[in-house]
Amino acid sequence: MTHVDPFEHALRLADDGRIDAGERRMGGASSGWQVAAFHAETDADLHADHWEMHPESDEVVCVWTGAVRMILRVADGVGEEPPVVLRSGAAFVVPRGRWHRLEPEAPADLMSIARRSGTRLERRAETGWGRA
Repeated sequence: MTHVDPFEHALRLADDGRIDAGERRMGGASSGWQVAAFHAETDADLHADHWEMHPESDEVVCVWTGAVRMILRVADGVGEEPPVVLRSGAAFVVPRGRWHRLEPEAPADLMSIARRSGTRLERRAETGWGRA
């Protein structure tokens, strides 16, 4: 592997030190870390209608260009914490096991790094996407 478009393929970092490129996976049985880049303009690009949680690792979300809102579910699972706006050059570490979601603030290019095995998605209770 010499050239990979990170917007087309995920990079998987295996525990044995190998790196390969392949299909993006939200969850599944894959071990190791996944690095994925993506462009987001709409709520649908960020699956803003779902909460996401990674039980096996923290996740870092890096904003290369544009801006997004990071929203964490409160620790007891009822309600949301105030959004954190991440602009170009910012990164946010979502702690392992924390439910979170993203909403676009402006068109953005992002990168995320996390272990995807065991990842859970849960549809938001509110109807529609975007700000509740």
